[in-house]
Amino acid sequence: MVPMFWILLAALLTPFLAVAPVAAQTARPPATAQSERNSVDLKQGMTAAEVQTLLGRPRRTALKDGGGTASAPSLGNLKWTYVWPGTTTSEKILNVEFVAKKAEEWYVNSWEWANY
Repeated sequence: MVPMFWILLAALLTPFLAVAPVAAQTARPPATAQSERNSVDLKQGMTAAEVQTLLGRPRRTALKDGGGTASAPSLGNLKWTYVWPGTTTSEKILNVEFVAKKAEEWYVNSWEWANY
């Protein structure tokens, strides 16, 4: 009778043991700390794809019209905002601004920490 109890207990616990490693993986801190450290490698002239490889996807994006004319439209400015957890009272916010030399070819023009 005792061996049957252990077999039944093992059968019931097996699904929970399979789930435990997955739960442990999700508890790891996100890679945002690494991408924040990577921000020191930003360079003027980097493409949007290079910035995304370096820092990941931005939290927010914005596109500002540069105010061109109908015959010479402006390509505007693209702004990406990255937000990382900071102290208990504030977040670390990095704004990266792009300009376009041609349509859909964005290059880093400048960046600044809005809050650090």
